[in-house]
Amino acid sequence: MQVIVVGSGKLARELLAALDAGHGGRVVPWGSGDVETVKSIVVHAGSGREMDDVRRFCEATHSALVELATGSVLEEGPVACPVILCPNTNILMLKFMAMLGRSGPLFRSYRIGLVESHQSGKTSVPGTAVSMAQALGLDASEIRSVRDAQVQQSTLQIPPEHLARHAFHAVVIEDGACSIRMETRVYGDAPYAGGVAEIVAAVRQQALENRRYSILEFIDNGWI
Repeated sequence: MQVIVVGSGKLARELLAALDAGHGGRVVPWGSGDVETVKSIVVHAGSGREMDDVRRFCEATHSALVELATGSVLEEGPVACPVILCPNTNILMLKFMAMLGRSGPLFRSYRIGLVESHQSGKTSVPGTAVSMAQALGLDASEIRSVRDAQVQQSTLQIPPEHLARHAFHAVVIEDGACSIRMETRVYGDAPYAGGVAEIVAAVRQQALENRRYSILEFIDNGWI
């Protein structure tokens, strides 16, 4: 089955270069002459300007649409094809987020802090942090976002070689006498393509309905 990557930014280029489409599959860029009008898995890693055409393609070919962007128009309203929302594509991180989703309500009576850090060039919504905040009963405005390289290196201990590409999240839960700290770190590019490949493989193996799926539903179902 062909995998179509939509987008022209860094993530899309990484996926086109490194994504494994699985046995007998191929990875092609959206808009190229190599795209066949057949049932496919479409991975959207773009700005959204192609979304209308992408949706029409998926509906016409009964293709699944994997959305990697946060704040997407696909998050609301009716859908006429399988849509998989992925605020994160690192599988270990997704399993951690699934754990927070199940256990987060246990801690809502305590003081909770949430810090996220990404490279300074990231201007989009920090989707992973927003999902974590929702699980913990926090408003998105309570997330502390760090984009200053000096603070990232000195306070968060991000190695200098990863300042240009990293994802850091820290949750601190306190009651005065006791505190719990959970921290996640993702460095470099490799986890993204590998995670997307696992998600693509799971999509291929399931008979998905024409509805919206959270990638955490895939985790809960044991599909990835």
